[in-house]
Amino acid sequence: MALPNKPKGELAAVITPEIAEHECDVLIVGGGMAACGTAFEISKWAPEGLKVILVDKASLERSGAVAQGLSAINTYIGENAIEDYVKMVRNDLMGVVREDLIYDLGRHVDESVKLFEEWGLPIWKKDEHGHNLDGAKPAKTLREGGTPVRTGKWQIMINGESYKCIVAEPAKKALGEENIHERVFIVKMLLDKNKENTIAGAVGFSTRENKVHVYKCKTAMVACGGAVNIFRPRSTGEGKGRAWYPVWNAGSTYTMCAQVGATLTMMENRFTPARFKDGYGPVGAWFLLFKAKVQNGLGEFYANSPDVKEELGKYMPYGGSPVTPTCLRNHLMINELKAGRGPIYMATEVALNAFLDDMRAAGNDEKSVKKFWKHLESEAWEDFLDMSVGQAGLWAGMNIEPEKVGSEIMPTEPYMLGSHSGCCGIWTSGPEEDWVPAIDGPRSHQYKWGYNRMTTVNGLFTAGDGVGASGHKFSSGSHAEGRICAKQMVKYCRDNADFQPELAQTAQELADEVYAPVKLYHEFKDASTAADVNPHYVKPAGLMMRLMKATDEYGGGVATYYMTSGKLLNICLDLLQMMREDAEKMAAGDLHELLRAWENYHRIWCVETHIRHIEFRKESRYPGFYYRSDFPSCDDENWKVFVNSTFDPKTKEWKCEKVDCVNIVETEPWI
Repeated sequence: MALPNKPKGELAAVITPEIAEHECDVLIVGGGMAACGTAFEISKWAPEGLKVILVDKASLERSGAVAQGLSAINTYIGENAIEDYVKMVRNDLMGVVREDLIYDLGRHVDESVKLFEEWGLPIWKKDEHGHNLDGAKPAKTLREGGTPVRTGKWQIMINGESYKCIVAEPAKKALGEENIHERVFIVKMLLDKNKENTIAGAVGFSTRENKVHVYKCKTAMVACGGAVNIFRPRSTGEGKGRAWYPVWNAGSTYTMCAQVGATLTMMENRFTPARFKDGYGPVGAWFLLFKAKVQNGLGEFYANSPDVKEELGKYMPYGGSPVTPTCLRNHLMINELKAGRGPIYMATEVALNAFLDDMRAAGNDEKSVKKFWKHLESEAWEDFLDMSVGQAGLWAGMNIEPEKVGSEIMPTEPYMLGSHSGCCGIWTSGPEEDWVPAIDGPRSHQYKWGYNRMTTVNGLFTAGDGVGASGHKFSSGSHAEGRICAKQMVKYCRDNADFQPELAQTAQELADEVYAPVKLYHEFKDASTAADVNPHYVKPAGLMMRLMKATDEYGGGVATYYMTSGKLLNICLDLLQMMREDAEKMAAGDLHELLRAWENYHRIWCVETHIRHIEFRKESRYPGFYYRSDFPSCDDENWKVFVNSTFDPKTKEWKCEKVDCVNIVETEPWI
């Protein structure tokens, strides 16, 4: 049910929108890789007559974190042991992860990758001599035993500009166009009126017409990505909308699930990636495929310094590990910048020319060397053109030739996510299998309670960025996790066949709540001559700037080199509380502003959970992502645990608690 693109200009919002009511068995909220996985898989298991609806804020072909494309699939197990995948994730996330969820994902993810290839995604392969075919020449498929081109132990290269389009097509075909509601922004999940702690529906609005949509469902999956623009970005003015993660990710997954009582986990974790400066271009292929290294402003390859092991040992008391965790690589970079040895460069020219030197040393003639050089140069540019066109434009605009000069990299502002090198999210059940630990207590302490990837709220599932304490899923893992949810949601519907959801509010009451910013605008818009300056309301843009200023200065943003403290965090919480109150005075004159208003609601809620968790955890578990000046080191003795939090929808109170972290896969001496 795709709506056309909006006409030139923004569509004015009216006080009395049309109301549409829908009933279904399964509601999928989101349109990214996880949602596409669920949409594709669920039709295989659904009994005849099971009604499934997918609701996407955007358009499925270019929705989610993969919207612009990717140059690699970062999770493909292949010839590796799944146990080694668990160890890698555990190591990179500083030892506190849900190993049951990670192992479960590891045994399903390769099937998603094989499906992608069958649907048309070009995956780079090697020929029988080990030469790279770049995905452009015929080769055996992965299912036939083809050998992918690996950049690291877990990554494989793809030609991925149209990656999301390729994955969206079978999802649409499986569900049917009539069951996909695009350009509809779900803003609130709804509990059942009669059944305690049970999901019953959702409400949202169209971004293309004045219409509120109310859904009733037996089960729902929320997979709307992570959170961006919760901290002040480094880019300003025209470039303010430039970010590493998609700017439309507003923390909706975490906020909407938390508001109905779903337990959150590890919300103190954030991802502060090192990226090419200003363009936010990816660094993974440069590190892994091109074997590039980082230099400080003095030309030193500081990561190889003899002092590094001692510095890392401050945060890794078990004596280091084979691979330095992502946050600690950031920590080393931040140390260089604070010591005045910046800027930091990706030594692209050193890496590229090293390939040529190796070819000459191997006895290749200059013609072969030049041919290889052109090939290598095109790969360097394609890495950005596949997934970060803006970075390629920045290179061109600044006369940067990567074979001649290095490019500056820098830690970005923080993001919140659960599918990349971060692990914040929602506490979910693992598989109901004997090897998953059985733990007594409430669901917020258990590892399994019946339905895999179900939250602590009955019938409410999540996947991808939504599932906490189990990062390094990336695109393929998010899709696989969506497929896992599909089977479990069908099972839930069968087990609860007699459940008839009933909402506590009428459709009109829900519509009034959703359109409250519009009504406020129309009531007071004539009180001033400037629509953005009014004594009775605030506009979403201004409130967003206020949020970014508070988090940046008090919550450990770029302004303080990611440093915060208990005192600063509590100031931030006070500011956020006032912001939540003031957010009720947001006004929207058109549908775009209404969308921004609701994204602000979600961002404020989401970042409040983040600040609460950092304040509760009395240590710096992720140095390089954030630091607490009052607790500057890792404290494994007291804090090698999960921090879980639950919001009670009835009392409106938060509860934070420690939850035991259980190792399932054998630990190494260093962890």
